[in-house]
Amino acid sequence: MRKFAVLAAGCSTLAVLVGLGAGRAWFSLPSGKIDAAHASATSEDVITGTIASRWPVPGGAPPRAAQEPAPAIQPARATTDPAIGAKPAALPSPAPAPSRQVCNNPNALGISRTVEIDTTGGPGLGMSQYRDYDFLQPGEVALTFDDGPWPVNTPAVLAALAAQCVKAVFFPIGKHASWHPAILKQVIAAGHTVGSHTWSHVNLASKPFAEAKNEIEKGISGVALAAGQPTAPFFRFPQLRQTPELKTYLGERNIAAFSIDVDSEDFRIHKPDQLVAGVMTKLKKAGKGILLMHDFQKSTAQALPELLAQLKAGGYKMVFITAKDKVTTLPEYDAQVAPAQPTASAAKPIAKVIRTVD
Repeated sequence: MRKFAVLAAGCSTLAVLVGLGAGRAWFSLPSGKIDAAHASATSEDVITGTIASRWPVPGGAPPRAAQEPAPAIQPARATTDPAIGAKPAALPSPAPAPSRQVCNNPNALGISRTVEIDTTGGPGLGMSQYRDYDFLQPGEVALTFDDGPWPVNTPAVLAALAAQCVKAVFFPIGKHASWHPAILKQVIAAGHTVGSHTWSHVNLASKPFAEAKNEIEKGISGVALAAGQPTAPFFRFPQLRQTPELKTYLGERNIAAFSIDVDSEDFRIHKPDQLVAGVMTKLKKAGKGILLMHDFQKSTAQALPELLAQLKAGGYKMVFITAKDKVTTLPEYDAQVAPAQPTASAAKPIAKVIRTVD
């Protein structure tokens, strides 16, 4: 979600743009240029950087909680798997439905409780930007992963979570999902919650509204298409950069905006032991929180087994976040991300074009 190196197989060159501050990097997948310029936020943007600087400025407006009823955030029935909605006819190759999984590790960290979010009106979750719904209790941690799915790294993250019987929320990038649908289906089959994270991870606050809306909707459609079924109405802004207009739009679409409480900074910390130490130090200070990591990052995949072990040793309780409803994609954006259908070939029979002469 922030600065990281993008590795790509094949002949295509992915452009990697690295910002110098936390939360200020982004990449533009189609380009071949490297740009280290910082994204400049407008006065209406939610400024990113350090956690302390990400608090929204009300600007005289009454708090959201005073404007509308709070969405229901309540414990769900005891289960390790979220409900998976039925596959619409337009989405081929459905992911395997997650079976009710039994934890075979008696010493696993496990899930302490599962909460269900009613996303009506587009609530904001994560105290670094949204203060209305502080639903985690002291000592509780919710794991979230951005920027996948990605070969090797995402499966390694899934294996580490499975070993400790822990579930998380994943925010895939639409393009990555379209490149690696089989990996995204593994995430779904393992019973994790899947939201979205735009189509190509651009800074939406720097884009005209129509272009930003296109990025959001293509990302939602791309992830749903790759998953083979509707996903959760959960969204995270790249770099946590948003505008009031975009936040309002998510509310109109009944999509929850996820911010964070604790930043692992795995986009810049690439030594697993340092990554684990940094996260544990921040969690000890915060006492609880929605933790941001990236299944795109190799260091995260390497660090996760030890991180989960230390969370258990530290007495932290894991909270799994699910959604009451599924997201509804928009047909015009489904069409934009659907694979192009092959056209009828005008080629003549091969025998009329090529023959052996010697």
